[in-house]
Amino acid sequence: MNNNIRPADMKRINTQELAEAFIAQQVSQVREQVGEKKVLLALSGGVDSSVVAALLIKAIGKQLVCVHVNHGLMRKGESEQVIEVFQNQMDANLIYVDATDRFLDLLAGVDEPERKRKIIGGEFIKVFDEEARKLEGISFLAQGTIYPDILESDGVKAHHNVGGLPEDMDFELVEPVKLLFKDEVRVVGRALGLPVSMVERQPFPGPGLGVRCLGAITRDRLAALREADAILREEFGKAGLAEKVWQFFTVVPDFRSTGVRDGKRAFDWPVIIRAVNTVDAMTATVPEIPWAVLQTITGRILAEVPGVCRVLYDLTPKPVGTIEWE
Repeated sequence: MNNNIRPADMKRINTQELAEAFIAQQVSQVREQVGEKKVLLALSGGVDSSVVAALLIKAIGKQLVCVHVNHGLMRKGESEQVIEVFQNQMDANLIYVDATDRFLDLLAGVDEPERKRKIIGGEFIKVFDEEARKLEGISFLAQGTIYPDILESDGVKAHHNVGGLPEDMDFELVEPVKLLFKDEVRVVGRALGLPVSMVERQPFPGPGLGVRCLGAITRDRLAALREADAILREEFGKAGLAEKVWQFFTVVPDFRSTGVRDGKRAFDWPVIIRAVNTVDAMTATVPEIPWAVLQTITGRILAEVPGVCRVLYDLTPKPVGTIEWE
């Protein structure tokens, strides 16, 4: 099959019945391809890798080895959810690596966005490489490649590490969702029993919160960013906006603003709320969020997040602004 052409007779997977048929087909094909050998997967907790993990667990069980690297730049509760869902509920063969200190030490004092991205991406590959070399009998590497990746990048999805692993690690690829679009992957994930919060996870940059903690990352500002983001997601969920707004997150810049707290002058950070709607991410509009919701979010962030004295809402469409700040 030509990987650059989606078969014309392939049905759109948009129902439970079609998803179950697809799962049965892929389980059979994976078992035929893998046999009794082991498969390695970098499990980020994103939609694509999570669906692949659940599908391969159904197909080959403990023959799948999942490696989840926590680089310290995840959103609140994300690594814990990976452990709960895959290790505790699905009994996956999961290796959890807490590399927080390793990443944050390397990023200390680095304020240039592209250099931050390269450090995070390069170190992630190193950590994954180290963990892979500790394992024996791995013959296959699973990837969360989906159809748009094939169209846009010739089938190599670098943030799943294939593009950066050393050449001597000669793995054969297992890519069970490579002919699906993102919405189809979500349908398959629901059919596999994954939590809605994981299946409907928003787009999240590879460097994680590293590009939302602007400038040189500090641990206290990163902690403030993580807590503010969690409050935003919780309140958008309560207000029914999580299903209506394409992407929303917080940003904490590397400067302080004058405020007043408990009758005394405070010199703390601002938190910027970013929310956008888009079809293709090439252009984006800013939704009108109900004033009462913004007031609730503002009040909670100022009361619950240490080191913050202002909350702002970014009204910039794309273009001129990009969706992310860095």
